[in-house]
This record gives sequence, structure tokens and C-alpha cells, in this order.
Amino acid sequence: MNQDQLEGNWLQLKGKIKEQWGKLTDDDLDVIAGKRDQLLGRIQERHGLSKEEAEEQFKAWHERNPTNFFERY
Repeated sequence: MNQDQLEGNWLQLKGKIKEQWGKLTDDDLDVIAGKRDQLLGRIQERHGLSKEEAEEQFKAWHERNPTNFFERY
């Protein structure tokens, strides 16, 4: 997969992520750039969740929005 495809996939996911976690800003998502650990950290920070709660929410979201983006990148 080339860089343009990666960026396109990330742009699609950004919209879905913002729907789920509305307190994340565009700047947050630009910094995260598809990195799962950074996404979980920002979810914790912006939404005042524990690490476990953020991981549970991400897992539930990921089940509703199946993608292997985070497993690959």
C-alpha cells in the first residue's frame, strides 16, 4: 500500500473516530496519524477515561467499524 492510499484510509477513519469521540480535535487526529497507542492516549486525555475504559471503547468501536488499519500501521 502506498502513502497516498494510507493517507486516504486515515482520512476516512478520522471522520468515524470524530463521530465516536467528539472531543478529539483535528489537531489531535493529525498528531495521531493512525497510531493506535496515540489514539488511545488522546481518548483517555480528552474524555477523562482510564486506560482500560479507553481500550474497551476502542475495541467496541473497532468491532462496529472493522478495519485492519491499526493492525498494519
